Amino acid sequence: MVMRDLRYFGDPVLKSPADPVTTFDDSIRALVDDLLDTVNLPGRAGLAAPQIGVGLRAFSYNVDGSIGYVLNPELVELSEEKHEVMEGCLSLPGLSFTTVRAQRATVKGVDLRNEPVTVSGSGLLAQCLQHEVDHLDGLLYIDRLEPQQRKQALREARGKDWFWSR
Repeated sequence: MVMRDLRYFGDPVLKSPADPVTTFDDSIRALVDDLLDTVNLPGRAGLAAPQIGVGLRAFSYNVDGSIGYVLNPELVELSEEKHEVMEGCLSLPGLSFTTVRAQRATVKGVDLRNEPVTVSGSGLLAQCLQHEVDHLDGLLYIDRLEPQQRKQALREARGKDWFWSR
């Protein structure tokens, strides 16, 4: 079991779009194992590869007993019904803000055998799918906040001891 160190807001890997997985070998299997091991702690719903410093389109999830991963995920369906949810992020620990998300979401991608996989969910799973795909697109949930909320989030983040800057 390998618990990978997390990357925090300010680290450029979190703002860079991730590259597609093109080789399905032992290194990708090891990455998936690390993502699954690292998300398997209380209070963790999802983890994208950039959050552990890997710029590839891969994420793991652990929501209500449903644990898995998706390689090369793309959001293919979002419900028109939206709702406001309190959202946090492992890369911005200790912060949470109200974020607007679709109530239902569907992601399509592939597994370690490069076989198609679809994950659909509502509530927390839908929020997780949207949040993790955002990470792979170089977005953080604070990028979706209203301007005043975003300013507050940035101010709070800069004051944290984990804030990463060069």
